[in-house]
Amino acid sequence: MSLCDQSLTYIRAISPYQPGKPITELAREMGIPVERIVKLASNENPLGMSPKAKVALEKAVGSLARYPDDFELKNALANHSGLGMERIVLGNGSNDVLDLIARVFLAPGRSAIFSQHAFAVYPIASLSAGAELIAVPARDFGHDLDAMCSAIRPDTRLIWIANPNNPTGTFLPYPQLKAFMQAVPADVVVVLDEAYNEYIPPAERTDTTAWLAEFPNLVITRTFSKIYGLAGLRIGYALASAEVADLMNRVRQPFNCNNLALAAATAALDDHEFVARSYVLNRAGMEQIVAGLKRFGFSHIPSHGNFVTFKACDAAALNQKLLKQGVIVRPIGGYGMPDWLRVTIGTETENQRFLEALETTQNRVV
Repeated sequence: MSLCDQSLTYIRAISPYQPGKPITELAREMGIPVERIVKLASNENPLGMSPKAKVALEKAVGSLARYPDDFELKNALANHSGLGMERIVLGNGSNDVLDLIARVFLAPGRSAIFSQHAFAVYPIASLSAGAELIAVPARDFGHDLDAMCSAIRPDTRLIWIANPNNPTGTFLPYPQLKAFMQAVPADVVVVLDEAYNEYIPPAERTDTTAWLAEFPNLVITRTFSKIYGLAGLRIGYALASAEVADLMNRVRQPFNCNNLALAAATAALDDHEFVARSYVLNRAGMEQIVAGLKRFGFSHIPSHGNFVTFKACDAAALNQKLLKQGVIVRPIGGYGMPDWLRVTIGTETENQRFLEALETTQNRVV
């Protein structure tokens, strides 16, 4: 018996997360200069980070000899959310807090529910805790809340919901979500992943933090990786009841957020002009890419995020053709969607590069 055979069987059953291809990797593979490559694969903000965050980073460099102090960011988030600091849990990206939740509530003999075509970290976090994963078939590529509610078993302790969902961009209207929360047993935790919350049109957006008073079993997770442009610094957070937050903090690693990430996130949270500019750019870019997809005959899933998922005759072949032209998008066969690709909304110039590359492929939907 090998050493690896001594590991837990449910760990060996996990499929590792596959990130989007880095620009430098494509440059090495294809011999394409880095400056000629457009990456639209990982839902990053094409504007980068906010000017305020950059200034904060420069100031924070001098503090790197000291262990982090997360008070300023937690205080800023408390003011931003209207919740007490004792209800905030920080993480090394929102993936970290998702893992903390799983570690607190899941174990062998327990089950977790998630939707088909939902974020890949939910299965990883659930299975790594030894729980059984219940995958509920999607409805129109999004969450079927009625089916998810019906899937709850006596051993179910956690339900994962992404709104908007990645990689499909589908959106659950808030009245439906609230009705779902009212139907879920009080001893089942519902994780509402709002990584793309700031991209939802204001007229459609509801502040779900107000629900925490009514639903102690609700945990909301958010990130600074998307509209705030801090993906490389890895910083996210959870909003929960004080009791749940306390449990999460018991398993959270000490100093899991570094000084640079804390400083940049605190400043970015206050940069309302940058967030507004990023939102406007995303809406315009969404219209540009969707119009191009329609013009070339590609069907797509309407999206509430900063990306669009579209269908191709041969997605794998199309992806390779785009890569050869220096355009990186995201294959999502691992999400049970082998005929689809996901493209991040970039700047107007980046979007145009993608559409020009797409046009040359002559790859159409049957």
